[in-house]
Amino acid sequence: MNQQQEIQILMAEDSPGDARLTMEAFKEWKIKNKIHLVGDGEEALSFLYKRDQYTGAPRPDMILLDLNMPKKDGREVLATIKEDENLKRIPVIILTTSKEEEDVFMTYNLHANSFITKPIGFDHFVEIIKGLENYWFYLVKLPRN
Repeated sequence: MNQQQEIQILMAEDSPGDARLTMEAFKEWKIKNKIHLVGDGEEALSFLYKRDQYTGAPRPDMILLDLNMPKKDGREVLATIKEDENLKRIPVIILTTSKEEEDVFMTYNLHANSFITKPIGFDHFVEIIKGLENYWFYLVKLPRN
């Protein structure tokens, strides 16, 4: 991806504290990005399908998805994304507090691209985000929309 091009990130996260921490970690890195925050699974799907208040929403380059959200949880959202021909190639990174092996197994079966347990502490979180951005936006070749 061109470093000058703004990276569009959809973050589905119901915890305001975790959302703020994630956004601060992205600010520490030098990649130009725009984070679009939604608070539940239904809102995430509305964003992706450009419904309701999201009719002008951009196609995200990456989706950060929490598992335990109200209305539709992350597992349901992930299944919907990966079943859709127009969305399934967008990298979906599970970013959750869960450490349950069952969650890891289930989300990879639903074709998640990565599973990351949220670290404790801002410095460690920044390192995780730097690694995430470096991997997805510098090292791998992603298909064009």
